[in-house]
Amino acid sequence: MGKTRKHNPVKLIIGFIYKDETVFAGAESKLRRKFGGIDFLSPAIDFNYTDYYEPEMGKGLKRRFVSFRRLIRMEDLYRVKLYTNRLESRFLAAQSRLINIDPCYVDLAKLVLASTKDYAHRIYLRKGIFAEITLSYRGNSFSPNDWTYPDYRTPEYIAIFNQIRKLYSP
Repeated sequence: MGKTRKHNPVKLIIGFIYKDETVFAGAESKLRRKFGGIDFLSPAIDFNYTDYYEPEMGKGLKRRFVSFRRLIRMEDLYRVKLYTNRLESRFLAAQSRLINIDPCYVDLAKLVLASTKDYAHRIYLRKGIFAEITLSYRGNSFSPNDWTYPDYRTPEYIAIFNQIRKLYSP
């Protein structure tokens, strides 16, 4: 018979897609107040992997990642996603989002991304939130899975997540 055990806390990462740096700064500030100080802030990266967000947010989008010093319980990922959904709704122009905010976490073995969208490889968490293992740690680096989004497959993003993983100490 299997025995349940307590799991180590995990490192919260938030990914942002946006156009206006002041919108990013406002959202990032609110997240700092909610989750505490950050220990990693990526540079702004051109987001040109898909045009999915262009009808709502326009062209010339940027992507950034931040990670937080304070660890979270892995079972709280759905709560973080519900909070970031509410936060996105505070940054609207003519009912269109000005920022997309995607929470995920890393532990020593994987990067887990939260989503409101169901798919074959996603597991339901709670309250309309799903999760997927986007990257798996193999050898000495993160590696993509078959379903991993194109941007998360890039050496640039993988280097960011490897760097953040080094900051993680359960």
